[in-house]
Amino acid sequence: MKKLSLLLFSAAALCLSAQGCSDSKKEEQAQPKKAQEQKLFIYNWTYYIPDQVVKNFEKAYNVKVVYDMYASNEEMFTKLKAGGSGYDLVFPSGDYVSIMAKENMLEPIDKSKVPNFANIDPAILSKIHFDEGNKYSVPYMMGAAGVAVNTKQVPAGFDKSWSLFNREDLKGRMTMLDDMREVLGAALKSLGYSVNTKNIEELKKAKELVKQWKEKIVKFDAESFAKGFASGEFWVVQGYAENVFLELDEEAKKNVAFFIPKEGSAMYMDSMVLLKNAKNKELAYTFMNYIHKPEVYAQIADFLMLPSINIPARAVRTVKPNYEIADLERSEFKEDLGDTLKNYNQIWQEIIVGE
Repeated sequence: MKKLSLLLFSAAALCLSAQGCSDSKKEEQAQPKKAQEQKLFIYNWTYYIPDQVVKNFEKAYNVKVVYDMYASNEEMFTKLKAGGSGYDLVFPSGDYVSIMAKENMLEPIDKSKVPNFANIDPAILSKIHFDEGNKYSVPYMMGAAGVAVNTKQVPAGFDKSWSLFNREDLKGRMTMLDDMREVLGAALKSLGYSVNTKNIEELKKAKELVKQWKEKIVKFDAESFAKGFASGEFWVVQGYAENVFLELDEEAKKNVAFFIPKEGSAMYMDSMVLLKNAKNKELAYTFMNYIHKPEVYAQIADFLMLPSINIPARAVRTVKPNYEIADLERSEFKEDLGDTLKNYNQIWQEIIVGE
């Protein structure tokens, strides 16, 4: 899942660059062992947790959290593989949990140290195939890209379907994500196929459908779609509800319909994973367990306005999510494609360059 680069933490509380994290690491290494054990290094998506949750954790356990952020799985993975580590906890999406496990980058999770894992909905856990039995991951947040519609510009009665992107009357007023798995996933679901298909003929049909959509949209955009939608430049956008609604004031939100298309979508599960070379593993376990305290998880889910995978948290949250778990019934988690990924990459490049 891609996030907008919004910084919700104070500069004093965060390590916001590779150099900054490097400096923090040097400082940590120079400190006595006891001080080192009181510092937790986290690498997470941009604006993916309330500032107050991190501050409350620091206060509750008398520790320091050094928090760095990334905007894509690819950025995170490339940095870690290049040696930009020093982190304890990372929050990859499902397909990258598989990839990182295969690369021997992850420590198996000792669930006895995360008793609040029991709060996670078993029905959701049963849908996870990227890490069977959650050997390497503790689920954090689940959702999917959907469609936001400006109802002041698009009359009521529109079909809540990916077919919206084929409407001639909306040409030049729509965007889709600059994300291969999301866009091809939308096309595959529209055609009745799996978002994880390895069938080349199905992929070719999805390619042709995306090419039709491309003629109607302004661009593929994963960075500024929410701002463009908020300004009125775009009337229909594929994107994440949390991005869209954080750009809108309360009055503007009344004129927005957000939905997960009836055909389904490419669903994500971002999870907490413990890196193999983590220096602060016990504190990392404490953080993972803390996140799944019902009152803490409810605070995070309310902030993001996403469905709660934590069952007890559902009873104490105070904000209605932008969509419910039931709306994801026809959606699928993105899986590691293995060698088939090269076919997806080739087809995506052919779409982008116009072949």
